[in-house]
Formats: sequence, structure tokens, C-alpha cells
Amino acid sequence: MKKLTYDELRNMYLDFFKSHGHKEIPNASLIPENDPTVLFTTAGMHPLVPYLLGEKHPEGTRLTDVQRCIRTGDIDEVGDTSHLTFFEMLGNWSLGDYFKQESVKMSFELLTKYLEIPVEQLAVTCFAGDADAPRDEETAAVWKECGLKDEQIFFYGKDDNWWGPAGVTGPCGPDTEIFINDLSKPKCCPECGPACHCGKYMEIWNNVFMQYNKKADGTFEPLKQKNVDTGMGLERVLRVMNGLNDVYETELFSDVIARLEKISGKTYQGNEKLFRKIVDHTRAATFILGDVRGVKPSNTEQGYVLRRIIRSAIRSLKQLGVEDNVLADLAAMFIEKHKKYYPELDQNKASVLESLEKEETLFKRTLQSGLKEMEKVMARLGDSKQIDGQTAFHLYDTFGFPLEFTQEVASENGITVDVDGFKKCFEEHQEKSRAGAEQKFKGGLADHSEKTTAYHTATHILQAVLRRDIDPNICQKGSNLTAERMRFDFSFGRKLTPEELKQVEDDVNAIISQNLPVKMEEMTLAEAQAAGAMGLFTNKYDAQKVKVYTVGDNVSKEICGGPHVENTSVMGHFRILKEEASSAGVRRIKAVLE
Repeated sequence: MKKLTYDELRNMYLDFFKSHGHKEIPNASLIPENDPTVLFTTAGMHPLVPYLLGEKHPEGTRLTDVQRCIRTGDIDEVGDTSHLTFFEMLGNWSLGDYFKQESVKMSFELLTKYLEIPVEQLAVTCFAGDADAPRDEETAAVWKECGLKDEQIFFYGKDDNWWGPAGVTGPCGPDTEIFINDLSKPKCCPECGPACHCGKYMEIWNNVFMQYNKKADGTFEPLKQKNVDTGMGLERVLRVMNGLNDVYETELFSDVIARLEKISGKTYQGNEKLFRKIVDHTRAATFILGDVRGVKPSNTEQGYVLRRIIRSAIRSLKQLGVEDNVLADLAAMFIEKHKKYYPELDQNKASVLESLEKEETLFKRTLQSGLKEMEKVMARLGDSKQIDGQTAFHLYDTFGFPLEFTQEVASENGITVDVDGFKKCFEEHQEKSRAGAEQKFKGGLADHSEKTTAYHTATHILQAVLRRDIDPNICQKGSNLTAERMRFDFSFGRKLTPEELKQVEDDVNAIISQNLPVKMEEMTLAEAQAAGAMGLFTNKYDAQKVKVYTVGDNVSKEICGGPHVENTSVMGHFRILKEEASSAGVRRIKAVLE
């Protein structure tokens, strides 16, 4: 295998696909806007859903990028040799262009000729087929044509080799996953394969073939536009290419781990799980806080996940014997390491470090209040020797007291904890959070209804009016659309007066009533900037083509993926329901179109 640095691997991947006609596109924010499926961007395909559904992408039908991702489902898995909460995904897409044969052959070429991975170390999986779709012999045949043997190709069902749809309905299809087979490890059983997760096989790439549309009645129909969506875990490939035992031994973590060794007086060897949790969670928190749509720790939605990540790192530090605040110190190292590709981390450095320092101090106080509450809980138990699951979850959810802390303190007092009951309460909380997320983002990328499209256009008009009437420095910090209402977050340091809100409402309606056309143009970022268009990521890829939507002659001009109404006449009457604080320096307007 070819030994590569982080920079070399990144550039090799992008250059390879650009040489095959793909255009490089900018990575999107970790905080998705109007996506019904997730709180965070979990894969490179999320920002591309409108184009996978058929909208024309300004850069054409072949795309590639490196997308930062957060996967909250892996938080509890962190501590092993390969799972990460934050990671970078190398991706390439075909939007109705090439399909299975070209996709597999390009993947094989990159893996064997450029990365120089021996063919015998590859293993792949394909869809086994069911009542909805046939066995994917086509993809398996291409792998065989490339040189893989029958024993290197495995067939699995939907749980392992099917993607989507993102919601109840929509694009979906079989996938082929690519694994590295650790030939030094024996098979765990006669049926040993990638699906048994014994550690012999490590997934590095996934090629999704979106060829079906799942309908509301549960049936599947072939898509007119067949797409390819791939994702390769950069950190995992970096580990493989350099012959390392785990992803934390790569250059992305090694110096931070060395710093943690010095701080703690402990070695990585013998304390791997704690070290991995600390550095992984610190890096994830750094990227969430430093994102262009960065959120702060809180008890809801993304802020809740962020707080959980940070507090998990603090707990691991405590177990390692570190009592001082050190997260900001470690975060500064990650910012320095990644600012080349993510300059917003450096731009937001002061805020990131301040937030981590504050949360670390706050959690230590939380632990103290949690201990006091624990004393009250144990005093109320009487003859009972068990803390029920609901109480344990209350300590966790209300006081931020981790289950492990509750178990530890309880054990010291000869008391047990109903862990199963806690898990049930926690799962119920997750379901509520997930439902809240789906409601929050309902009407977004997977729901291009007339109503949500009108609300999308309304956010553009509202921002333009706020900048004109209130403060020209106001800029959007997020939006939240459903079929019933819109929510718009914007940068501003005080509450708007009733008179100001009335003026804003009247002026938005005045614009809507003019029956103005909404025009879309494709241009480069430089051209969009010159035309006065607003938008994120304007510091990257100056030659990148973007969509610019203009309301009227020049009421509003924004870089946006769409969709939007063609004319304001279909929008209805705009009414502000509420204006309130969202977070420090950010206000929120809730409104409806009637």
C-alpha cells in the first residue's frame, strides 16, 4: 500500500475524480438547513438531495468533495479503533450520468492503482435481493470483471446493503460496500464476513445506486434519473494506508494524544478508550462550535448533542485523573491542524475556546449539584436498594449527571440502578428528539411542497427587509420550515420593538403584493459577489458555479440551492407570530403565510 499524508490523500482523491470529469464542490455546514432526517450533516449526500431528486446542479452531473460529518449514533461506539463522532467523508456523485459499471470501475482503479491496495485485501458486499428489488448480480459481475474472486464478494439484505429513502418516500436503492480484509486475522466463524463485525473487515467506502423511488403505498418504482452517491471515510483510509492499528494513531490525532499524555501523566497504551473518547469528542465539539452555523451547548436538539459530547469528554478526563480545564487547550490544536481547509474554525477560535472553557466549568458545578440531588434520592429510598430508571434518567436529563456517575455513587452506598429502565427512558427521549428534529426540518429538502417553497422565498424577503429596516449588518443564522409556519434566526443583539415588528411585517407584505417575479441565474461565486448576492462559503472556490435567486429587480439576491416560487403572487399574507431570543446575539422570528 502507498503511504500517504492527510493532505496527499485528500488531494489524490479529489484530483482522481476531477480527472474523470467531476467538478469539485464546497463542503457544506455541519448544521443542515431544512433536512427532515438529521440534526447534523451525516454524509456528503445531504446537501445534494435536491439534485438527487432531479434539480439541475450548476456544476453539472459529476461532482466530488470532502464533506465534514457528525454521526451521533456512533457516540457510544467511540473508544474502539475505528469509530469517530466527527469525520471527513470523501465523496463523488453521478446525477443521472454514469451508473454501476463506471462507478465500480473508478473505485477499483483508485483503490488498486492510486492507493496501491492489493486486490486480495479487498472485500465487497452487494444487495441479496428481496420482494422489492432483485439480487444485484450486475454490480457483483463488475467486481468480478475487475479481478475479485467469488469468496471476496458477499451478498446481504436491506439492513446491510440498501440506502434510503431519507424519509417515508423518495429515492433509494442497493449499495455496494467496500472493505479491507485484515489477512493477519483468522475468520471468527465459517460464515465470517463483513456483516459479522468481528474486526477482520473494516469498511472504507460505500457506493449507493439510487435507482428506485419508494411510493407512499410502500411499493418501489424505477427512477427516471438514476444516481450514484459514494462516501469514503478519510480517517479510516489514512489508517489503512499507513499500516496503523487505529485511526487515533494517524497524524490527525497523534500530537493531541501526546499533549494529553503530558497533561495527564498517563500513556495512551493502557488507557486507549479514555484517550480516544477525549480527543474524538473534543474534535467533534470544536467543529460544531466553529461551524458557520455553529450552535452552543444547550438542552435541546443540536445543542443537547453538543453538550453530551463535551460532558462525555470531561467525564473521561476525570477518569484519567485530569481535574483542570484542558478542552480549550486540545481544541486549539485541532483548530491549528484543520484551519487550512476549514478557515471558519480559526475565524471563530475565540468563541470556540470560550464556550469549551465555560462548559467545562459549568459541568463541574453540575456534578456538585448532581451529587447533592443524589443524596436526596438515596435518602428517599428507605429500605429500597435500587434507584429506578426514571429517577436515574431525571438525574441525567435535568442535572446532567451521567448514568455512570449515578452507578458509581450508588455502588459506594450499596445501592443498584435500574439500567434497563434508564435505557428505556433514554430511548423515549431520543424518539421525542428525533420527532422534534423531523418536525423542525419538515418541509425542507425532502418536501418541496408549494407551501414550504413559499416559506423558503419568504425567508429571503424577510432577511432583505430586516437589513433595510433594522440593521444592514443582520444576516441569517438559520431557518426552520414546516408546511404550517416558518422560523427565521438572524444576528441581532436586542429585542425588536412592537413598532419595528409591525414595520417589518408591513414591508414584507408590500413586497409580496407587488407580484414580483423570482429569477434564478447560474454564475460563479465571484460573479455572485460582484452582483451583491448574499450567501455562505463565499471564501471558498471562487470559480464555483452557484444558483442565485433574485426577487423582483433587486429586492433580495441570495446564493441558494432553492426551490422558490416563480412569483410572489402565490405566497399569501405574511404575519409575524412571535419574536424572541434564540441564543446570545441571535434573535428568532416565527411567522406564517395565510
